[in-house]
Amino acid sequence: MSFRPKSGSIPDSPGVYRFRDPHGRVIYVGKAKSLRQRLNSYFADFSALHPRTQSMLTTAAGVDWTVVGTEVEALQLEYSWIKEYDPRFNVKYRDDKSYPYLAVTMGDDFPRVQVMRGAKRKGTRYFGPYSHAWAIRETVDLLLRVFPVRTCSAGVFKRAGQIGRPCLLGYIDKCSAPCVGRVTPEEHRDLAEDFCDFMAGNTGRFIKRLEKDMRQAAAEQEYERAARLRDDIQALQRALEKQAVVLGEGTDADVIALAEDPLEAAVQVFYVRGGRIRGQRGWVVDKVEETTPGELVEQFLLQMYAEAGPESMPREVLVPALPPDAEAVVELLSEQRRARVDVRVPQRGDKRSLMETVERNAKESLAQHKVRRAGDLTTRSKGLQEIADALDLDQAPLRIECYDVSHLQGENVVASMVVFEDGLARKSEYRRFAVKTKEGDVASIHEVILRRFRRYLEERSATGELAADDDAHSPIDPETGRPRKFAYPPNLVVVDGAGPQAAAAQRALDELGIDDVAVAGLAKRLEEVWLPGDDQPVIMPRSSEGLYLLQRVRDEAHRFAITYHRAKRSKTVKESALDSVPGLGPARRQALLRHFGSVKKLREATADQIREVPGIGPATAEVIVSTLKGESQ
Repeated sequence: MSFRPKSGSIPDSPGVYRFRDPHGRVIYVGKAKSLRQRLNSYFADFSALHPRTQSMLTTAAGVDWTVVGTEVEALQLEYSWIKEYDPRFNVKYRDDKSYPYLAVTMGDDFPRVQVMRGAKRKGTRYFGPYSHAWAIRETVDLLLRVFPVRTCSAGVFKRAGQIGRPCLLGYIDKCSAPCVGRVTPEEHRDLAEDFCDFMAGNTGRFIKRLEKDMRQAAAEQEYERAARLRDDIQALQRALEKQAVVLGEGTDADVIALAEDPLEAAVQVFYVRGGRIRGQRGWVVDKVEETTPGELVEQFLLQMYAEAGPESMPREVLVPALPPDAEAVVELLSEQRRARVDVRVPQRGDKRSLMETVERNAKESLAQHKVRRAGDLTTRSKGLQEIADALDLDQAPLRIECYDVSHLQGENVVASMVVFEDGLARKSEYRRFAVKTKEGDVASIHEVILRRFRRYLEERSATGELAADDDAHSPIDPETGRPRKFAYPPNLVVVDGAGPQAAAAQRALDELGIDDVAVAGLAKRLEEVWLPGDDQPVIMPRSSEGLYLLQRVRDEAHRFAITYHRAKRSKTVKESALDSVPGLGPARRQALLRHFGSVKKLREATADQIREVPGIGPATAEVIVSTLKGESQ
């Protein structure tokens, strides 16, 4: 390979290395105790390498490295680069489903208990994850008897406060009704803190306190109160029964198990807190190269815990195999927790039995994943090859960009650009355009393609053909750590439309002197594929995986364009209604919309209600009322 560095130029010391493609994009990040030995292993015997490693090397056009002092530094730099560059060939653990958490929004003035999925938010405490949302709701329903914390949405909470009457939960004592002042904000926060303590495993003190209160109430012959407390104790005990006791009461551990084959691996984690299983979660991963179980464990621990808060770190991590750099990993995790974290392989006893249970779950998860995705990788590859054959391309279009234009009678014209890589949507690289021309879809496509590829040429020129050894000239923006917006060209541009739209896109590329990007149009009516300058469409079979992939790309572009168009139209309607109010500037218009939520609700408001908005005086409020009422008549 032409980019192979001379063996003597590679330092024989710990470090982190990056492979880049011809456009300078980082496609793989790795670390090594000896950079020289590790990099030489890639070029020694190409035929003996893992298939995905071969694919990575044939995609790469250069490699560079950074020397570090210790293995801990190498771990940290490897993780930060993987996060920064999002390399396509690196191992990425992805959830095999979107797991729900029980969340308590402690950052709110009145904390709320709710089910949450997706990215974690600052100021919110999470418990779980759970396998099903209904399991969370059952637990919450039991605990609200004892800890009547708010569970309603912001809208319901605000409405109850305005009318001075709580919702049904407030009447049946499953909410302390802070919305109407039954408890102070401080008292409600104490309830939320107690709820979190119970969920975190500090259960004994609450049951003991309730038992003491129950005995006291019975001694004082307050039998109704004693009966209520008895029911509260039973509710807490039922909530605890839902979480199986597996280890000693003081055990806080994450139990991790693997199941793997030559191409993929599944990971399952059981979260044990206070000796009870508090949650379970699974991931699957495509292997990039030959990796040992210890290497998979190391990569998993880095991705799982690198940004975890100290409160969510366990005292002990039980793994099926120790990482190659176990001491460095332990040091890193201990820094994260701000206390010692033990990483070890259980050999016998209850912990070993639990590990075997988690391992059975991992094997079942991998089997189910392979059933779900048995044809997925194959069909994606088949679809890309069918597109290449139908359009007479030199190679399968690994990066496809699709463009769609959306408008309403020529107004608020917008366009979308969606990106599919290896047949999968890459949403972080979607872009949208506010179109300036109003001469129809063909002219709009021409404008958008011109703008997109002009930016690409500017980025290429600015990076000096993307020198691989200089971050300042990388397609990754060093300030944000993200790809520059239009730094990478596609193999194929797809436009929503027939011959004229495809011809307009090709004309834009020709004007810029770009001749290595293919163009096609996909017409909705008969799902015909049009090539620029051809009088007849390319007819792909209805059952074709290639046609199905093009349809998915086109439909995603259409959805993204419609979403942007609706948002822009809605904003225009709001702004135009308030534009007619004399003396009302942008800041006060935004303040009004934030307060009332919509122009419709603002129209229904009285002058006194409008005066509650900061910056709106009596005279301005009267002008707003009269102007908006006059418009609606």
